[in-house]
Amino acid sequence: MMELRIQLIPTGEIILPPGKNGENYCHSCKVVASDGVRAMMESALTARDRVGVQDFVLLENFTSEAAFIENLRKRFKENLIYTYIGSVLVSVNPYKDLEIYTKNHMERYRGVNFYEVSPHIYAVSDNAYRSMRTERKDQCILISGESGAGKTEASKKILQYYAVTCPASEQVQTVKDRLLQSNPVLEAFGNAKTLRNDNSSRFGKYMDVQFDFKGAPVGGHIINYLLEKSRVVHQNHGERNFHIFYQMIEGGEEDLLRRLGLERNTQQYQYLVKGNCPKVSSINDRSDWKVVRKALNVIGFSDDEVEELLNIIASVLHLGNVQYGEEEGYAHITSDTQIKYLARLLGVNGTVLTEALTHKKIIAKGEELVSPLNLEQASSARDALSKAVYGRTFTWLVNKINTSLTYKDESHKNASVIGLLDIYGFEVFQHNSFEQFCINYCNEKLQQLFIELTLKSEQEEYEAEGITWEPVQYFNNKIICDLVEEKFKGIISILDEECLRPGDASDFTFLEKLEDTLGGHPHFVTHKLADGKTRKVMGREEFRLLHYAGEVNYNVNGFLDKNNDLLFRNLKEVMCLSENKILTQCFDRDELSDKKRPDTAATQFKASLAKLMEILMSKEPSYVRCIKPNDSKQASRFDEVLIRHQVKYLGLMENLRVRRAGFAYRRRYEIFLQR
Repeated sequence: MMELRIQLIPTGEIILPPGKNGENYCHSCKVVASDGVRAMMESALTARDRVGVQDFVLLENFTSEAAFIENLRKRFKENLIYTYIGSVLVSVNPYKDLEIYTKNHMERYRGVNFYEVSPHIYAVSDNAYRSMRTERKDQCILISGESGAGKTEASKKILQYYAVTCPASEQVQTVKDRLLQSNPVLEAFGNAKTLRNDNSSRFGKYMDVQFDFKGAPVGGHIINYLLEKSRVVHQNHGERNFHIFYQMIEGGEEDLLRRLGLERNTQQYQYLVKGNCPKVSSINDRSDWKVVRKALNVIGFSDDEVEELLNIIASVLHLGNVQYGEEEGYAHITSDTQIKYLARLLGVNGTVLTEALTHKKIIAKGEELVSPLNLEQASSARDALSKAVYGRTFTWLVNKINTSLTYKDESHKNASVIGLLDIYGFEVFQHNSFEQFCINYCNEKLQQLFIELTLKSEQEEYEAEGITWEPVQYFNNKIICDLVEEKFKGIISILDEECLRPGDASDFTFLEKLEDTLGGHPHFVTHKLADGKTRKVMGREEFRLLHYAGEVNYNVNGFLDKNNDLLFRNLKEVMCLSENKILTQCFDRDELSDKKRPDTAATQFKASLAKLMEILMSKEPSYVRCIKPNDSKQASRFDEVLIRHQVKYLGLMENLRVRRAGFAYRRRYEIFLQR
């Protein structure tokens, strides 16, 4: 009797050795089988036709984008939202709750080899954890995709997995709880409803989770990137301010609102009515408020700190309601009520604050000069103060969380680390400003890193080792990164130059300088054509960048102000004198005597991104590539045009070709031998 050998491969499909006579072939596998096995195989193939393959590497037509998308569609239709490209996880946002995140699911993935079970975010989490433990190398999980693709949810699932499955003592349990509870707090203060996403992260977050030699999480550290402060004072139609404002008004207790001088009606506040979107069906502000209050206690905020934090949030709403009148060209405040509340909540002198909101102080040649502001200048000064107070408070909040996550035991100084990167996705709105420019630049840098680590270096490795290799072509976006960040001719350098230029520098002169310096660059376009004519499809105040993910028009209005991010000196002085203990940490008095001009917002962001790239390059990466199935946040709707665009710009086809043509499993000799 002929011996029958069956090999199970990652998809759960069955491969048999080829027969000699060609009889009894399975129509798809070209292998010999007995009737029983053949029936089993055909059943498996029928299932595959229905649910697709769970690793794109095993697609028969792996070079076809249509086959790639069809496989995604089949799986999405069956609520199979995860698929691999080798070790890269592709995740499609289902826009509904799936029962695949239970404790039983976590146990199913714990300690199991990567391909033994179906694709899941838990498999990536567990694989990174075991690699950290066995190879003693720090790991990082890079979660990327555009706004609304599910990045924030993915990072929460990873944290929950470690919190449940890793060993824990009583002390470790406290750290686990704090790691988990940091999420609702950061989301309340740093997330908002946008047109694309009801819970959009309006800041970037990199979190290190630290593990001791037993594999228990013993601490953590968060680095935050570029909070979108402009949202505090303005939102586009259909969008909201940060969640915390609505949570406090909807969920705050009556006596708390009375103390803060707030009404239970968001329509009463100028900073909350711009987007004309007070309620969102998917958000329950009242219950979220309870979650945030509980989380602040778990993280270790004292009652006094919570009170002072809420005083600051309420003061921002009162600042937005400060009304100005104008006499003889000069602004004056028409309502004393807001000033009374602000004086109490901020712990400052009301008269001094009123003076600072209507006058500016400059020091020229050692002499102090005070000049009155007109209506427009006074409104800008008020908004600048609101943004500065909120932005600095957010940074204080992150530092406070970091303090609570610091493990006090000195023996864990050399703890192993798994980093989680959840950073804003590529954004294209109808109106794109400085924030979208920075966010999309950040995505260019991350794409460059992905190319460097998956497409470029892997192919170079094969060629260096003399392996017969036909290069896989891909778009290298270094040209776009250079366009933004080059030292003297990059957009950021030109912007900084205009910000430092005294006199008549404006957003428009910045645009003219861009045209003069970058005209003719293949990835930069303005409304001017080479023959002096203009493009009708572009505004006079816009420039267009041809990003790796598509074309984006940026309106230069506000670029200089947002990049300078300046606050009048007398407003800083008022804040430095505050009796609110949080604000005294946010506004350092040394700032007043520091003669050095602070770096611009774009330069600070560029430097922080360079540091982030260093952090990520020093760790072993795992990738989660998130895809948004439609723009209307509907469950079960698969928009093929939108998905094809994401597949293209995420470089998934190139990644598949390299993975398919090369070696899916590669380890250094020492590590392989050790294993």
